[in-house]
Amino acid sequence: MKRYPSPTMVTFGLLGAAMLTVLVAPVVTLAFYLDAESLSSLLHADPRTVNAIQVTVVSSGASVAIMTVLGVPLGYVLARSAFPGRGLVICLIALPMVLPGLAGGILLLLTFGRLSVIGRIAERLGVSLSDNFLGIVLAQVFVASPLVIISSMVAFGSVDERLEIAAATLGDSAWRVFWRVSLPIARPAVMAGIVLAWVRALGEFGATMIVSYNPQTLPVHLWVRFQADGLSGAIPLAFVLLVLALGAAVAWILLSRPLPTNRHGLQSARKP
Repeated sequence: MKRYPSPTMVTFGLLGAAMLTVLVAPVVTLAFYLDAESLSSLLHADPRTVNAIQVTVVSSGASVAIMTVLGVPLGYVLARSAFPGRGLVICLIALPMVLPGLAGGILLLLTFGRLSVIGRIAERLGVSLSDNFLGIVLAQVFVASPLVIISSMVAFGSVDERLEIAAATLGDSAWRVFWRVSLPIARPAVMAGIVLAWVRALGEFGATMIVSYNPQTLPVHLWVRFQADGLSGAIPLAFVLLVLALGAAVAWILLSRPLPTNRHGLQSARKP
């Protein structure tokens, strides 16, 4: 007997189609305005654009490395520890996600700029925390690291603690339990948070423009070209950002796949 979709599924399908149209239509529209010749000439004739792409890719990669090394452990601690003020800590971690980028940049400048206490100490040590590549990385870490921390916290929080206890009773140290049990199970959600943070870092504009206008990242350079040349100058750069974001989305899909399970239903993982 042929089954027909229920009214609920039809309604949800229509609502979902409307949402999908809002998300996909701008991407499809860009293809109609993109001039391949203009894109090619821009990438070959404008060294500022090539430099902006390089700065964006390298800085976002450095930011993701920092966010992973520092953010994943913090997410694990928040998932496995109950301490006074834990809710306040989580709220403060999430704050940069809802704070406008320009406001975040001002806060960073007040904290790490040349006139701040930390900035002056860094200057005496021969390190500048603003108006350079390091300032870009600092801004990207500030705005994107909550995605790594919160996704890691949720991922580790969903791991059955009985599996960790069982591994510990078999003689595994806490470090080996983390690497062999907790991390393999939480890996898909952790990787999703890392890739989303990478995308956020790639597209960061407001805080980066305030903390370090030069060297220009691709989003800042896109704004400069839009101000100077209008849409004709901005469209090719928007396409480059779209390609980078698409690559990150593909990486998210590939890296967030669950690990294969063994015959006991547990995810397998290599020993560190």
